[in-house]
Amino acid sequence: MTPASAFAAGLGLSALRGATLAEVDAAAALQHRTDRKYLLPLDVARVFVRRLADHHHVLDLGGRRTTSYLSAYFDTERLASWHAHVQGRRRRWKVRTRLYAEDGLCRVEVKTKDGRGNTVKHALRVPATAYGELGAQAADFVDETLERSGIPVRAADLSPAAEIRYVRAALADLDHGTRVTLDGALTCGHGDRTAALDPGHVLVETKGGLQLAPADRLLLHLRVRPVSLSKYVVGQSLLTPGLPDNDVRRLARTHFTAPTSTDLRTEPRPDPLLERISAA
Repeated sequence: MTPASAFAAGLGLSALRGATLAEVDAAAALQHRTDRKYLLPLDVARVFVRRLADHHHVLDLGGRRTTSYLSAYFDTERLASWHAHVQGRRRRWKVRTRLYAEDGLCRVEVKTKDGRGNTVKHALRVPATAYGELGAQAADFVDETLERSGIPVRAADLSPAAEIRYVRAALADLDHGTRVTLDGALTCGHGDRTAALDPGHVLVETKGGLQLAPADRLLLHLRVRPVSLSKYVVGQSLLTPGLPDNDVRRLARTHFTAPTSTDLRTEPRPDPLLERISAA
């Protein structure tokens, strides 16, 4: 059993009704959104999924109910993006390339905060072979997006800083336009160092408006509280010696394994398959 199929089985995803990509995209049309994150033990995550089954569908891509994600993050030499997030600055930002491995789909993504503190994600589709780099087209896109957001950083200032890999299941409440993602088999890597989320835990994100969605209320009923956790911030905190200690690092040390010296660059990547076609 592959990590993806084991993750799907562990969550009990087969009990949910499936939804097409077009249906999930329609429910997820909100780009100005509020994200809330939770760390759940796997057994609690399974209960959570079972109780969502009445009103949530799971993204089903030809019978596949998970997707393997590879995200390469870019930062300045002094880790300006990392520091902006740790210090809670109003103008926070992230730049990454993201590969949806089974679908051969790659995007350059820039995440910023708007004036109300909501996350705004900007994306540009690029060839799968462009994963992990910022070519001319991607650099222009990054420069224009950051400039519009008032962030004085340019693509020329950025270099690869960390790679995050995980398996994701996406759930959507098609009636209310809210989504839930569940991430497992999560690893962080940079150079010859890697760290991993405890396999007995699942990172859950709810994505919706300012009001609590049914999924958030269910998590509160299950006595699970939101956490402030960014995959990139956690990965950088664990993998880069000498960064200042912070609450993120303490949380990471509770739920992540200690870094090892296995070089991600020597590991085989999932083979991209057919491209996923977004809804028009």
